Amino acid sequence: MVDTRAGFVALIGEPNAGKSTLLNRMVGAKVSIVTHKVQTTRARIRGIAMAGAAQIVFVDTPGIFRPRRRLDRSMVKAAWGGASDADVIVLLIEAHRGLTEGAQAIIDRLRDEMPKGKPVALAINKIDRVKAETLLALAEEANKAFPFAKTFMISAERGHGVEALRDWLAEVLPEGPWFYPEDQIADLPMRMIAAEMTREKLTLRLHEELPYQLTVETEKWEDKPDGTTRIDQVVYVARDGHKGIVLGNRGETIKAIGQAARAEIAEFLGRTVHLFLQVKVRPNWLEEAERYSEMGLDFKDGDA
Repeated sequence: MVDTRAGFVALIGEPNAGKSTLLNRMVGAKVSIVTHKVQTTRARIRGIAMAGAAQIVFVDTPGIFRPRRRLDRSMVKAAWGGASDADVIVLLIEAHRGLTEGAQAIIDRLRDEMPKGKPVALAINKIDRVKAETLLALAEEANKAFPFAKTFMISAERGHGVEALRDWLAEVLPEGPWFYPEDQIADLPMRMIAAEMTREKLTLRLHEELPYQLTVETEKWEDKPDGTTRIDQVVYVARDGHKGIVLGNRGETIKAIGQAARAEIAEFLGRTVHLFLQVKVRPNWLEEAERYSEMGLDFKDGDA
C-alpha cells in the first residue's frame, strides 16, 4: 500500500501577489475570490489539491499589509495565524515589483517568528513580466535575506512552474492519512463560497473604497426537488449612499452583479441556480463580532 501524506500549506504575501490565483490553479477550481483590487481575501479559505498519494490543504491567507482598521487588523492576524499553524509556508512575491518594503517586512517576521525547521519556499510569481537576469538577481537577493528551502519561478495565471511547486509540496508534507475525501476541493460551506463569488462580482463592478465597506451573506439556501437551487443573499453596506451605488440606476448595477454571480455559482455547483439579492444598510457591520465570525475571522484580533 502507498504511504499517504497530508498537511497544511499557507500561501502568504503582500496583497495582490497572486495567492488566490495560485490556489485556484493548484486546486483546479475556483474556490478563492480573485480580483485586481488588493485585499479581497478575508476568510481563511482552504482549497484541497491531490498530488499522487499526497493531499495538500491550502490555507489562503489575507494579504499581509500595514493594518489601519479593525477589519484590517483581524485579517493580518489571521494571515500570520494561518502561517504559524501550517506545515509548510509558501511566500509569494511579484517578479516585477521585486523585494518591496512590504515583502522585506514579511521575510523579517518569518525569520524572527517562525519555528526553525518549518519548510518555507519562495515562489516568484508573474515571471512573464520580467527578463531572466532580473529573476535570477531577485532570487539571489531574497535567498540572502532568508534561507528558503526551495525557490520556484511561476506564473500562477498561466500555470508555468505550478506543477513543480505542487510536486515539491507533496514530497515535504508529513506522512499520514488524508484529512478530507478525495473528491472534496474546499472545506468552506457552500453558502460561504457562494457569498464570496457574489462579493467578487461586487468588487469588480464597484470602485474605490466601497468594496471594503460591504459584505455578502447567504441568508437562505434551498435545494429544490426539481434539481435547482434557490439562494437568497444580503449585501450589507455601511451607509445609505452606498446602497444607491450598489443598486445603480433603476437597479441595473445589482441586476448585472446578480446575473454574473448566478452564472458562476451555477457553473461551480453544476446545476441551475436562482439567485436573489437584497441590499441592506448596517451602519456598524465593521464593528459587529457576528460579521467577523461569518468571514472566519476573530473579532478580538482587531483590537488595537
